Amino acid sequence: MPAQAILVAAPGAVLREIGRWSITLKIGSLMLLVIVLAGIFAPVVAPFDPYFQDYDRVLLPPNGTHLFGTDQLGRDLFSRVIYGIRIDLVVGFIITFVPMIYGVAIGALAGYYGGVLDGVLMRLLDTAIAFPFLVLIIVVIAILGPGVHSIYIAVFLVAWTMYARLARAEMLVERSKDYMLAAKTLGYPTSRIIFRHALPNIIGSSVVFSMADFVLNILLLSGLSFLGLGIQPPEPEWGAMVAEGRDFIFENWWICTLPGLAIVVAGTSLSLIGDGLARRLGQRHQAIL
Repeated sequence: MPAQAILVAAPGAVLREIGRWSITLKIGSLMLLVIVLAGIFAPVVAPFDPYFQDYDRVLLPPNGTHLFGTDQLGRDLFSRVIYGIRIDLVVGFIITFVPMIYGVAIGALAGYYGGVLDGVLMRLLDTAIAFPFLVLIIVVIAILGPGVHSIYIAVFLVAWTMYARLARAEMLVERSKDYMLAAKTLGYPTSRIIFRHALPNIIGSSVVFSMADFVLNILLLSGLSFLGLGIQPPEPEWGAMVAEGRDFIFENWWICTLPGLAIVVAGTSLSLIGDGLARRLGQRHQAIL
């Protein structure tokens, strides 16, 4: 097929695929797209420097100039919420999908090989799951000190376990199927069998789970920042902004309410995407069966 024909056909194929999405997946994707674009173009969207303090405009309610009002230091709250997208979504993305990558890889290898490797992995998983997830993270951050790097280390140490368990369970089912046996018979390398043939069939459940995990990680990041263990002021992180505004919640409700609303909107978009992906994955499984 000529290159021009491929370029013309590609947008049509994408639109047809989007047309088959459920309404929840479409709405969630549109919401997330708007949020991501606002974060990318924050210097254009945000009318003020998120760090600029104007003591002549302290604690102003939402108005035409300051859409979300100002905080106790005179900083424009709308600009801080917009710039907060870059922190919350980027950090949330990293602490969700990095553990997913190596967790799925470890689980797939253990499920494929079985034996000693599988036994060792299961003992590690049982040990990690025996301790409360949040307590482990708080302990690690308390030892290393607050900050984004401590959050990365703490989450990376424990978050992979659920993905590994899920991928292992999927691989135990897949490894006995005909296409896997055929690949072994043809002498394909193990790496190709696992990552090229089996992985596309076991990754769907992990992707669906990752959407729910993404929401929880945004809440985790905001909660840690609220407790003073996460992103530190004056960075425009949503949880830290809620914490800064809690002393003004009755007289100046917008300082903590509007950053909290941003957390809700971002979480809702990801939840809708996860629900839509789960339904789509279920439809594909039914079609195969």
